[in-house]
Amino acid sequence: MSERRGTLRADLLLLVTAAIWGFAFVAQRAGMQHLGPFWFNAVRFALGCLLLLPVALRRSGETGPRRRSPFIPGLMAGCVLFAGASLQQTGLIYTSAANAGFVTGLYVVFVPLLGLLRGRRTPRGIWFGAAAAAGGMFLLSSSGTTSMVTGDLLVLAGAVFWAIHIQMVSSLVHRTAALKLAVTQFAVCSLLSLGAALITEEISQEAIRAAALPLLYGGFVSVGIAYTLQVVAQRKAHPAHAAVIMSLEALFAAIGGWLVLGEKLEPAGIAGCILMFSAMMISVISSNRSRRGRGTQRRLFLYNH
Repeated sequence: MSERRGTLRADLLLLVTAAIWGFAFVAQRAGMQHLGPFWFNAVRFALGCLLLLPVALRRSGETGPRRRSPFIPGLMAGCVLFAGASLQQTGLIYTSAANAGFVTGLYVVFVPLLGLLRGRRTPRGIWFGAAAAAGGMFLLSSSGTTSMVTGDLLVLAGAVFWAIHIQMVSSLVHRTAALKLAVTQFAVCSLLSLGAALITEEISQEAIRAAALPLLYGGFVSVGIAYTLQVVAQRKAHPAHAAVIMSLEALFAAIGGWLVLGEKLEPAGIAGCILMFSAMMISVISSNRSRRGRGTQRRLFLYNH
């Protein structure tokens, strides 16, 4: 019962994470009207780090199981986080919040596919899901302008890094304290973004003031709260299962884009979103069946031996 309660708690945390991230697409797109993508990420990840740092330091003195230093794991996760966040934020200059949400959600297909690199068998349904996702991506992009296609492709590349990040966090969080891992990866991502911003972008105090609300939401809520909830929840959730729940951010992004930014999808774009969401669900069902099958085989092996 306690294990089931822990799993339910993890699922609820992941659902809250998805909602926060979905509406964050609106804030991120609004922020692009005033700041470049690297400056925006540098500030928001710094804010998220500052929000979480006192909590992580206060918990550092608590007793518990021995954990490895968060520096190397945080450095690794932070570099992947920087790549995904940079591609996504740059893509949002050219595409809508709804498009970005659905394209980003394709990491639910990429997570099990990346398992191939770790020697894991990929169920047949995952391949069907990948094909459906490709078709949905085509319909979504063909319903927009050339610049939207560019933005969608950048966000798609970012989705690959989000999938890598999910796999990486699932592995690292069992060896490193969750809050320390989160703080370290935020700091690394912020510093890398700051370095890129100093080289490629211009900044002014007026721009930061104009983007204050998107920055506050993106920093304190999207980064400080949601990314931390992800790290904490993935201690109990399988990476493919976690990816499915978090992919619901696509729906929240579409709702937020419609309510706040007045964005509308063309019929072909709506069909593409439906096809991509179907790809996500196909991936989930196939992954769940595969895990149940492996669990049954393991129980039979133990029974017979």
